[in-house]
Amino acid sequence: MLKSDLLLTLRKKYPSLNLDDIELITNIFFKKIINSLQNGNKVELRGFGTLSKKINKEKYVRNPKTNEKIYKPKNYKIHFKIGKILHQRINPN
Repeated sequence: MLKSDLLLTLRKKYPSLNLDDIELITNIFFKKIINSLQNGNKVELRGFGTLSKKINKEKYVRNPKTNEKIYKPKNYKIHFKIGKILHQRINPN
């Protein structure tokens, strides 16, 4: 689902809100998640899952085309752990 699809879905569900207001609310929501992850905190959305920041260690990697070793500095990635309720809805067995 794209962000524009999400905004239109929320607009249909809450017709009393402007599209600008809905966009402002979603932007605030996403910015709070981003800021929390940047500060090293976990973000837990009950029933949906948990987002956390993981470290990719610095290392030497190999370019498969030239077989040249390249230094890759440490960087971060987002780790998502699915929540129990979402897992049960996706896998009803």
